Amino acid sequence: MSTMLPLLIELGTEELPVKALPGLAQAFFEGVVDGLTRRGVAVERGDAKPLSTPRRLAVLLPGVAVEQPEQHSEVLGPYLNIALDADGQPTKALQGFAAKAGIDWTALERTSDAKGERFVHRSTTPGARTATLLPEILREAIAAMPIPKPMRWGSHAYGFARPVHWLVLLHGGDIVEAEVLGLKADRMSRGHRFMHDKTVWLTSPDDYVGSLQAAFVLVDPDARRTRIVEAVNAAATQAGGQARITDDNLEQVVNLVEWPAAVLCSFEREFLAVPQEALIETMEINQKFFPVLDAGGRLTEKFIGIANIESRDVAEVAKGYERVIRPRFSDAKFFFDEDLKQGLTSMGEGLKTVTYQARLGSVADKVLRVVALAEAIAPQVGVDPVLAKRAAVLAKNDLQSRMVNEFPELQGIAGRHYALAGGESPEVALAIDEAYQPRFGGDDIALSPLGKVLAIAERADTLAGGFAAGLKPTGNKDPFALRRNALGLARTVIESGFDLDLNALLQRALDGVNHSISVGTALRTARANQAAEQEGIRTVGASKPSEEVDARQLASDLHLFILDRLKGYYADKGVPATHFNAVADLKPASLYDFDRRIDAIGTFAALPEAEALAAANKRIRNILRKAEVDIPGMVDRALLAEPAESALAEAVEAAIEETNASLHQKDYVSVLNRLARLRPQVDAFFDAVMVNAEDPALRANRLALLKRLGDRLGSVAAIEHLSS
Repeated sequence: MSTMLPLLIELGTEELPVKALPGLAQAFFEGVVDGLTRRGVAVERGDAKPLSTPRRLAVLLPGVAVEQPEQHSEVLGPYLNIALDADGQPTKALQGFAAKAGIDWTALERTSDAKGERFVHRSTTPGARTATLLPEILREAIAAMPIPKPMRWGSHAYGFARPVHWLVLLHGGDIVEAEVLGLKADRMSRGHRFMHDKTVWLTSPDDYVGSLQAAFVLVDPDARRTRIVEAVNAAATQAGGQARITDDNLEQVVNLVEWPAAVLCSFEREFLAVPQEALIETMEINQKFFPVLDAGGRLTEKFIGIANIESRDVAEVAKGYERVIRPRFSDAKFFFDEDLKQGLTSMGEGLKTVTYQARLGSVADKVLRVVALAEAIAPQVGVDPVLAKRAAVLAKNDLQSRMVNEFPELQGIAGRHYALAGGESPEVALAIDEAYQPRFGGDDIALSPLGKVLAIAERADTLAGGFAAGLKPTGNKDPFALRRNALGLARTVIESGFDLDLNALLQRALDGVNHSISVGTALRTARANQAAEQEGIRTVGASKPSEEVDARQLASDLHLFILDRLKGYYADKGVPATHFNAVADLKPASLYDFDRRIDAIGTFAALPEAEALAAANKRIRNILRKAEVDIPGMVDRALLAEPAESALAEAVEAAIEETNASLHQKDYVSVLNRLARLRPQVDAFFDAVMVNAEDPALRANRLALLKRLGDRLGSVAAIEHLSS
């Protein structure tokens, strides 16, 4: 086996894009490993992983072979009947093949396959040294990195994510001769820009992590992450609170620094009168600071910044961080105070002038549609429709606030604060906020019943309007986020246990949309006629065709669209696709009912009888589909000629009678458990009875029996999907 030596590749750059850094590091690492592997070079990865800082990308592998193994090749040549003439002498075809191989034809070997015997050239060459392969591997890895807009510097023709300034390439203790991106490989890395602004001599790859740490650079992102979390938590404890550390904010900070140091800061308490979400967003999104919360989860006047240096004057660093956020906080407080003066109710007047969508009217028009939906949904789920109407009337008003104009992510959140300040009930205020939940993948649905009603009404109107306006998602295009809205609606209904008729809800939403479209069409026509008359053009009898949509067809399309969104939802829960398809085939009107059927089919699938009954139901469906006679609605007992069909008929009727109540109560587990007991009679029937009897009456009666059985077997789900 070839000798294994550690390998280090470090690409030193100017500061790399924060959000792109992890992807670049991963691609660089995988590109190098893949390049070695494809060339047959043995690699010991161990626990190796991408290493990176804002100023470098590195690959450190504990073992890489110094050379490739021997390279064996086999090139097939012409068959004997083509290669040799009648005298056994080589033809031009064989001579050409031998000349290409660089040997005399007599030195060629022979092999056989299904077509006969043929010539073959087999050769073995020594493997290349890894050092000679690495430059090409490195160039390939760099070329394959996801860099949408490469930068160019100097007079070079090549580009990279940022200008590159040094290259380390060591295999064992030796420098590998290579030139990449205009740089010659060396063993000289560089330390921290401010704390160790000089080169770092690397004797071997094994020295890399330690030598860089001595130069105030933590090259392992996981080490920086751990250090940041520990330092932030320690500073928060010092401040008497607990740090708010979100994954996104933490990852960005990890990729901003090489040597993180926590700095505890503070701001004026008067800013705490502003909704804390605005202050937190400013700290996290704009400055990458970590807010400090009290034991109740409320924002305190403390926050923590992460410096990329251990300063001798931490107080000055803190003052700088505090100075940066103060203007943003002052703006937020001004916006909030001005919005309070205006009041949430009066903000709604401005919605009439904001276009929601050309065909669907203004945001005020959307509010009216959502109000009607909320009032209709509320009594079905035990919510006061008066409260639902009030919450829906106010839900979009904060879009006209100064706060939301500056902080769009505070939609709903700002509305909640303004509603409370304006004397609205806590239920209404909370619902205004919760109407936006879930805001993103994995977010919780609304918690309050009123918030759930508003969330459902809002999404039903958005979906109906989007489909009616011809904005159904295609590929990556989804301008109204209809996919996210569909899943949000479905999750809210299912996880709330609301037994709503989805078809009726969508139909009502589409009726509201059609009304908006009709009103809009009429207004546009009236304006066009008025303009024409002013120009002296007569318009008597002129009218535009109606733009209304086919609500019934769109409701069906929307239903299928929502079910399609549920595929991924249930897949994430571990529900097999066969189970989902079995229930989706029935298109239950209620999504909550859909969920109960999913649970029931999961229980049924675990029964020993499930596979056989699923196969039987598939067989029944095929038989009924091919039937060329009218199938009676009931079974004529006088025509039951065989003992097996009599037994099945009796068992089926008993099962139907015993499952009627459970089916009505939607106790689907009990229904399927009872139907599982039909397996012996079903097996006996198919073993002993010919369904397509010559006697038409017998055939029709047996088909009727199978239809009775199939209808009840498929009453919970299309169980034939469970059959492999």
